[in-house]
Amino acid sequence: MNKLVLGNLLYRPLRSVIGVFAVAVEVVMILSIVGIFVGQVEHSKSQTSGIGADLIVRPPNSSFISGVGGAPVPAKIAGILAKLPHVAVATPVIQDFSLAGSPELIWGIDFDSFNALKPFVFLEGGPFQGPNDVIIDDVFARTDGGHRLGDTILIKSHPFHICGIVEHGRGGRKFVPIHTLGTMVGNPDNASLFYLRSDDIQNQELIRKEILATPGLSEYQVQTLQEWMSLMTPEHLPGFNAALRSVIGIAVIVGFIVVFQTMYTAVMERTREIGILKSLGASRAYITNVVLREAALISIAGILLGIALTYLLKFGLSYRFPTLPFPLSLDWRVRAALIAFSGAILGALYPALKAARKDPIDALAYE
Repeated sequence: MNKLVLGNLLYRPLRSVIGVFAVAVEVVMILSIVGIFVGQVEHSKSQTSGIGADLIVRPPNSSFISGVGGAPVPAKIAGILAKLPHVAVATPVIQDFSLAGSPELIWGIDFDSFNALKPFVFLEGGPFQGPNDVIIDDVFARTDGGHRLGDTILIKSHPFHICGIVEHGRGGRKFVPIHTLGTMVGNPDNASLFYLRSDDIQNQELIRKEILATPGLSEYQVQTLQEWMSLMTPEHLPGFNAALRSVIGIAVIVGFIVVFQTMYTAVMERTREIGILKSLGASRAYITNVVLREAALISIAGILLGIALTYLLKFGLSYRFPTLPFPLSLDWRVRAALIAFSGAILGALYPALKAARKDPIDALAYE
């Protein structure tokens, strides 16, 4: 049977190749959208965990998603928070999401207090010397042919002078003075949120109560870093799962239709062959098995090609956008393979059943 299946696929190589590429495109669509989406979430979690903060304080009704809330509250609140009994460090931060070039989060920081959470590790240069200075991490420093100390880069169409290059993992890739970024977004003396480091990790709940008991801060949101990280999952991100399901649904439909058309055309072209097989005693199950095996081979070849093309895409994106995270987890590779394989088998099911139901006399008389 396997020789028969392979011979059928090689008899119309172009049609088989189209089927393989359809399944491959399905796999690439699933893995690429998942890789980019999940990569951004995981990257945000890993970067934020390296800041050195224990708690995050946000304005009332603000989103837990970084960079979407602007700078709505006075930065001087950090001074009030720093005076609370169990707070060791409090720092104001502006997080502004930029879509210029590749998507990125620009951080506006008060250097002294932010550095007090966990000191920057400078590879070159040092702290801000002026309002138009920028500190970049070593990952961004390697992009676009390399950025060096003293170079000028554009952030939100504004020129900044690179004053320092630090090790990555401190929340962002570009840090500018908070007042400068605040001026650029229209709120020069404001902040998006506040990061706090406690005097003792056991005092986090006490700090929360102290903040909520402070006049004017009773409606503020206070989260431990662990609580924030627990929210950074696909289930909690607005539209994440909907977008993911939409892309997967479109990919499955594409694969289903192409495999269906491929196998249906193959069955119609091999009507006489099916009649001969049935006249020789082939059962309906045998005929169905032949068609489904062909679809299975097409899907397996397409899955392998799709995974290979996804790695090629990952390599291309990492070269063009080195700061863009694009993980390819084993879990999602298995899921994509199962989804593509199931779609291909479903697409071949009707042609297989149609072939099995053919009357051998009518099939032999078919021209």
